Amino acid sequence: MSALQLMFALLRGALSAALLGLNTLVAFTLMVPPALVKLIVPAGSVRTGCDRILNTLATGWVAVNNAWIAPACPAPWRIRGLEGLNHRGWYLVSSNHQSWVDILVLQRAFHGRIPFLKFFLKRELIWVPVIGLAWWALDFPFMKRGRGRNAHRGDLAATRRSCEKFKRVPTAVINFAEGTRFTAAKHAAQNSSYRHLLEPRTGGLGVALATMGERFEAMLDVTIVYPEGTPSFWALLCGKVKPVTVDVRRCAIPPSLLGGDSSGDRAHRQRIREWVEAQWAEKDRLIQRLLGERRSARE
Repeated sequence: MSALQLMFALLRGALSAALLGLNTLVAFTLMVPPALVKLIVPAGSVRTGCDRILNTLATGWVAVNNAWIAPACPAPWRIRGLEGLNHRGWYLVSSNHQSWVDILVLQRAFHGRIPFLKFFLKRELIWVPVIGLAWWALDFPFMKRGRGRNAHRGDLAATRRSCEKFKRVPTAVINFAEGTRFTAAKHAAQNSSYRHLLEPRTGGLGVALATMGERFEAMLDVTIVYPEGTPSFWALLCGKVKPVTVDVRRCAIPPSLLGGDSSGDRAHRQRIREWVEAQWAEKDRLIQRLLGERRSARE
C-alpha cells in the first residue's frame, strides 16, 4: 500500500468512526426521554409504548450505520436465506463469531427483516457509561451469575425475569455459542473437533430456550464467512473489508428442547448439546465449502 493509499484509508477510518460516534450520540440522546418515562411510570401500556419508541430509535441507528458501511465497504456481500422472515416475529439467532465486525454484519443482514437484535450481557456491563443505559432501556437481558454449582441457576432466574419483558414487543435474541471470538490460538488450545469453529457452549442457549422457547418462531442458524480473512473493526472503518458471505438457515426448534431447566436435568442438557453439535458439524462443512468456492473462483 502506497503512502497516499494509507493516508486515504486512515482518513476514511477517522470519518467512519466520527459518523458512528455521532450516530450513537444522537440515538442515545433521543432515547433518554422515553427511557426515563419507562423507569418512572410503572403502567404496562406506557412501558410498551416506550419500548416501541426505543426499538424504533435503535433500528434507525442500524439504518444510519448501514448507510455509511455500504459506500465505505463496496466489496459485494453475499447474503442468502432471508426469505420469509417476519419483522414482527420472535427469533432465536445463533451464529459463529470471529470479529466485532460480526455485529455490524448481522445488523446489516437482518435490518428490516427481523426485530432489532438483542444480546445476553453480563450484569456488570449495565454500568458501562452511556451504552449501559441504552442496553437497559432496550431490555437487553443482563445475566446475574451465581456461584459454583448454582451459577447456571443464577443465570436462569435473572434471565427469566429479563425475558418476561420480551413478551411486550417482537424480539430477536442472538447467541454466540462459541462464547468468544474464534482465533487460531484459541482453536489450538481447545483442540477443537471442528476445522473452522470453536467448541460450542450450550449454557446460554439453554437459558434462552428455558425462558422464551415457546415464544420463538424458529432458530436462525447464521454462518458468517470472510473468504479473504477475518477483518478487524478498524479495517471495517477504513473500508478494507473484502467480500462477506452470510448464510441463514431457518431451523425449527424441537419441542423436546422447550421450557426445561437444563441446570437440573442432565438428559435435557444432553439433548440440547446433541442438537447444537449437529448444527455445528454442518456449519463447519458449510464454511469449508464456501471457502473452497472462493478459492476456485480466484483460480
